This record gives sequence, C-alpha cells and structure tokens, in this order.
Amino acid sequence: MAATFNNLLDKLHLTSKEEGVPAAEPTEGALKELRQKYAQAGQDHVFTFYDDLSTAEKAGLFERLKSFDPKHINEITEKAVHPAQSSDESQKTSLEPLPEAATASILDSGDEDIQSWYTSGLEYVSKGQVAVVLMAGGQGTRLGSSDPKGCFNIGLPSQKSLFQIQAERIWRVQQLAEKQSGKKDIFIPWYVMTSGPTRRATEQFFEEHDYFGLQKDNVSIFEQGVLPCISNDGKILLESKSKVAVAPDGNGGIYQALLTSNVRTDMRKRGIQHVHAYCVDNCLVKVADPVFIGFAASKDVDIATKAVRKRNAKESVGLILQKNGKPDVVEYSEIDDATAETKDPKQPDLLKFRAANIVNHYYSFRFLESIEDWAHRLPHHVARKKIPHVDIQTGETIKPEKPNGIKLEQFVFDVFPLLSLEKFACMEVKREDEFSPLKNAKGTGEDDPDTSKQDILNQGRRWVQNVGGIVESEGTPEETGVEVSPLVSYGGEGLEFLSSRTIKAPAVIEKED
Repeated sequence: MAATFNNLLDKLHLTSKEEGVPAAEPTEGALKELRQKYAQAGQDHVFTFYDDLSTAEKAGLFERLKSFDPKHINEITEKAVHPAQSSDESQKTSLEPLPEAATASILDSGDEDIQSWYTSGLEYVSKGQVAVVLMAGGQGTRLGSSDPKGCFNIGLPSQKSLFQIQAERIWRVQQLAEKQSGKKDIFIPWYVMTSGPTRRATEQFFEEHDYFGLQKDNVSIFEQGVLPCISNDGKILLESKSKVAVAPDGNGGIYQALLTSNVRTDMRKRGIQHVHAYCVDNCLVKVADPVFIGFAASKDVDIATKAVRKRNAKESVGLILQKNGKPDVVEYSEIDDATAETKDPKQPDLLKFRAANIVNHYYSFRFLESIEDWAHRLPHHVARKKIPHVDIQTGETIKPEKPNGIKLEQFVFDVFPLLSLEKFACMEVKREDEFSPLKNAKGTGEDDPDTSKQDILNQGRRWVQNVGGIVESEGTPEETGVEVSPLVSYGGEGLEFLSSRTIKAPAVIEKED
C-alpha cells in the first residue's frame, strides 16, 4: 500500500528529492511568503481551504501555486480580456498575399526544383541535422475517447493509430536518407509534446508498442505548460479544495516547453539545425518532409509553413498572408466577404487569399535559440468556457451550465509577425496528399475518422495506379482504396514492384512481395 501511495505521489510530482519519501508540508516561512505574494495580487482566496487539507494535499497545492506568478497571471489576463488598441486607431489593416519570393507551390513548381529540395532535405537528415516536434496535447474527447488523440485508430485495414502512422513515416525517411547517403544508423529525433492529461497515457502507449520500431533514445515525450483558469471577475478558480483549476497553455506553449523540458538543449547537443513541427490530428502529414526541409533551408528562413489551397471563399480556415507588412495568420472571421472573394489578378480563376493554414511549420534552430528574446511578447487569447470549480463560500463543487470563466492560451503562429518577410516562407502543397484533419466524431461526414481513413486509402490507390498497378473492387466506393504502409513508401516512391499487378481493394501493402 505504501509503495502504491508513493507511486501516486511520484506521478503527481509530490515526492521529495529523496527517493520514495512523500513531500512534506512547506515551511512556515515559505508558506507565509507565498500567501503574501498571492494576497498582494488579490488572489489569496486560493488558500481558503489550505488549513483543512492533508499533508500531501498541502504539498501539492503549494507546489502548484509556487509554479505561478499571480501578478503575471493578472497582467496577462487583463491584456487578453482587454487587448491594447492601436496607437493609431484610424489606421486601416493592410492585407496582402505573401510576396512571390517567399512562396512556392508543389502544384506549380517544376520537377527539377522539387527534386533539388528533396535531395538536399535528405542530405540534412543524413547529417543528423533534422528533428521533429509533434504537438500532441489534445485528448480525443470529440471523437468519443478520453485517450490522447494520437492513440486513435481511424479504422484503416491495418488498424494503425495516428502515432504509429507518423512514427513509421519517420522510420521511412531515415531509410531513404541512408539509401541516398550510403551511411548507416541515421536517426531523426522525435519530440512529442503532451499535456498534463495526456502525458502518462502517451508514454504508456509508446512503451506498449515498443516505440513503433524507432529507437527509444530518439523519442522524447515532454509536457507543455498550464495556466490557471480565471473566473469572469478575474479570480483564479479552484478545481477542488486542494487543486487549482488549470488548462494547457495552447499550442503556442510549445516555445516555452522547449526550454523547460530541456528539449532545446538536447537538440543543441545533437547538432540539430532544422526542425519540423506539426499537429497529431493530420493523418496525411509528411513527417520530416525532405522537400519542405530542403525548400526552407534553400530560402535561409527562420520559419516556413505549409499551406493548402482554400476550397472556396467561405471555407472556415485561417489564412497565411502579410498583415501590415509582416507575415501572419488571419482567421476567417476577421476577413470580410469582399476580401475573401477577391480573385488573384495574375490567376483570375484562383482566390487572391487562398493559403490555408494547416499548422505545419519549419523552424531554423538558430531561431529557436532566441526564444528567451521574444517568448514574453506573444499574446494570450481568451477561450470562454464552462469551468467546474469550488465555491469559496460553501466548499461545494459547482458545474456551471453556461460559461463562467476563461482559459488562457497562446497560438503557435503568433510568433510569425515577429519576423521580417525575408525570414519567412510558405509552401503550398496538395490537400489530397498532405492534409486530412481529424476533428469530429464518426458519422459527421467532415474531418472525421471516416474521411481520414478514406483520404489515406485514396492516396494509396493513386500511388498504385501511378506506377501502372491496377486496383479492382466490387464493393462500395469506400472499399476501392489501398493502404500503403509508410514502411514501404513515404510519398509514392519505391512501388515499382506493383507495376502491372492487380490489387483487390480494399487492400494493405505492408511489404514488398
């Protein structure tokens, strides 16, 4: 029983530095100092139930409260709720597409350019200079699952999870780099950013699946930060008498997390120069894409991003563009209909603003080395939520029926405007090859497990047909696809053995035979 209790405390980070010893109450002096800090910020109500707590609960609450600066929390809350107005409020926002020099399109680029980027990207991989950061903090709540979203099985014939699909793509890129360079033992470190609710489950999933064939030493699972939830009147909410109500700090928390987790230090030791970052819910993501790495490096930029072509003027997507002369992402709700519907004067059949953001980014490591210089400038955004909390007067838990507070979060793209246009680039890629997000529950018909599965099967069918293979099916349209394992092909390469072969769909190509 004692061992179980200590294990629990370990998971909650409530054990002392001495192994196996439960955390003790803070000293009287330390407690007094922290209380005073919160009192000065008008947030000392968080200690309302402190004296009635158990030793472990006191230790846990103290450690959590010590991790926050209540004055800073007040400041960022005020800025988020009441953002500062422009000094010249009459200034009209200027929106323009990114300059041509900062863009490229897989749809329009010549084969020679694409091959050049691909070759150089694999060369950087072979030199050990490429790393991948996966933003995987979300749970599959909307999908009807409490597991991390990366554990989700979208229903492929192979039954692979999103984590496995992406791990196998990393493995394949390593193999392609070994083949091109003639070297052995080429590795791409994979840094998986989780949140408090998903970290342990993610670690267990990777352990149970033996890291999906990757070396354990090259997979690092770390945790993004949290911020306290705030009531509508600006007070820090308590989830229970002994716990602060907290929420992950958004995908923009990636920058601070790279520091606090020592991920950046590990990258530096490994000699990383190029970093690919993406979200877990895109089943088509080309992890560590050599073409993208090569493109960004050829431009010598600090940040590059992938975009897909906006389907139509009404599609609800953020757009990558220049705002007041700086690279930025502007949400669809911020653009009026006339602007959204404007056509490109050079290509009248296309929208002027069509670069849809898919949260798929490149960073130069030199830029990540400067996080301390600019992280404090990134804004926080307000998400109004129904937040269960303890009534300070009665001690009872309240589950509100309407939004009663806010969660503060940062967006990963808020860093874009800190760059000059010369240090930013955007690559347009084919939606059908690179973007199929998993957002909704099965049966929704859009961005759900069925559409994700079908997009992978459709892609595999195209690859087989491109090398002269024949795909036959007597079933429904949903059964006409082919799942090509990433262990066999990363982007359609290496499938010549299927030339003139007839494949009965639905099928899985798991190895060359």
